[in-house]
Amino acid sequence: MSVCYRAEDIMEKLNISQTSAYEIIRKLNAELEKKGYITVRGRVSKKYFAERCYCGEGVEDEKVHKTI
Repeated sequence: MSVCYRAEDIMEKLNISQTSAYEIIRKLNAELEKKGYITVRGRVSKKYFAERCYCGEGVEDEKVHKTI
């Protein structure tokens, strides 16, 4: 199981276009790079994606990762 999402995963989870998914990945990776992390182009950490995208209150972590 991968620790990163690809654009296709984000497209499906957020019901957005491929262009929008890549914009989100670029934005999140830029934030991670400012914090000193190494990033991979076209992929974003599932954990960081879950932290930055609102999923609602009271949602269990496992469910968040499955629905993001």
